Amino acid sequence: MHQMVSAKAMSRRWWVLAIVVAAQFIFGVDAFVVNVAIPTIAVELHASTAEVESVIAIYLIAYATLIVTGGRLGDIYGIKSIFLAGVSGFTLTSLWCGLAQSAPELIAARLAQGATAALMVPQVLATLHLLFVDQARARAFGIYGIVLGLAGAAGFALGGMLVTFDLGGLGWRTVFFVNVPFGILIIMAAFKIMPSVPRRSATRLDVPGAIVLFLGLLCLIGPLLFGHELHWSPPVWLAMAAGAPIMAGFVKLERAVERRGGMPLIDLALLSDTAFMRGLAAAFFFFFANLSFYLVMTMFMQKALAIPPIKAGCVFVPLALTFVIASRLGSVRARHRGTLVLIEGCAIQIAGLLALALMVALVPTPGALMLASILMIFGYGQGLVMAPLSGIVLSSVKPASAGSGSGMYGTTAQIANAAGVAAIGAVFFAVASAHAAQAALFAALVLFVLSLMASAALLSWMRRAPA
Repeated sequence: MHQMVSAKAMSRRWWVLAIVVAAQFIFGVDAFVVNVAIPTIAVELHASTAEVESVIAIYLIAYATLIVTGGRLGDIYGIKSIFLAGVSGFTLTSLWCGLAQSAPELIAARLAQGATAALMVPQVLATLHLLFVDQARARAFGIYGIVLGLAGAAGFALGGMLVTFDLGGLGWRTVFFVNVPFGILIIMAAFKIMPSVPRRSATRLDVPGAIVLFLGLLCLIGPLLFGHELHWSPPVWLAMAAGAPIMAGFVKLERAVERRGGMPLIDLALLSDTAFMRGLAAAFFFFFANLSFYLVMTMFMQKALAIPPIKAGCVFVPLALTFVIASRLGSVRARHRGTLVLIEGCAIQIAGLLALALMVALVPTPGALMLASILMIFGYGQGLVMAPLSGIVLSSVKPASAGSGSGMYGTTAQIANAAGVAAIGAVFFAVASAHAAQAALFAALVLFVLSLMASAALLSWMRRAPA
């Protein structure tokens, strides 16, 4: 590691941290801000229900299926080069999204935006993994976790403000245009300050592996995101069933590439890293209850409680603030207590969910302020977990495989987010149509609790992994 990064680069690593987490921030904001603008987009572009869902889903599919490839490209061609390419592409495709004149064009632009995000985001974690190997590591990953939380809150709030204020008469388009000036600033700063890590000579991207991985993940993720719209017809289940053997074939293909002396798309040594694999499993169940929680709560507040969209967005702001506080505390405590802090965070999240269930049972129509106060408990627990989680999961990964490990972590998180939205969302809507919104919320809360219990159990198992 010390041969890979110069002393000069290490001396300005906090500036580099600011640059890469700024990129992570605009990516995180973009993931949430579009949801608020979707109703306006649907009206102005005369988009069908399927097209509206595609605007959100296609971005996640492109990102999740290509993030491992983006991470490996960083290993091969250098983190700085791929990061700059990713931010440049993300900036240009954001501009394209804002200029789109039809729903199909916006969907195509979002596909390209997700693909460029897959180049940019893995380099963020890889950079942190390379530059922070000392006692400052927990603090650096803590800042990264705080940014994740702030991005979500900022996305909800910024989306509501941009659409409501209608700056320059541009309406929903400002949701995408806002990325452009920030993207340009990040490119300029990264070009000047970010260190150049020597690329691996005589190595090429495993293109067949990238194609097979793309197809396998597409079969697994696509049906989860579009299944509800397609009424879970037989082709949806067939596509999902095809995903598992394709992924098994991908692993065999990668082993063949390694035997030939090539560079597989993923570092196969990571598959035998017990702590890393258990950590990925824990991350899956944590993220399974992450994005889906916000979807369920947003739908419950707007549909069952008739809380207006902007007010509903504000309910999450106190949650975000407690998330930030817990992120800071969790990062500091994780230096000494490791995964125990994450397990405690899962327990606090579960306590918050139980308190929410009790409140809704006793007060059928709680107000925004009452909801916000209860959700702060969940946000605090989530902050304790999310801030140190990536650093702890990646702690056993060697520097040369930083991009590959980060890509695998990112893919796991996105698959879990998509699976949670599809599975828990489907349960919520099914129960709501058959019974009432309150019963649907209780059903979703049970699934959240079970998922977090599984994450805590896997984190405990990770602690016992052989060194």
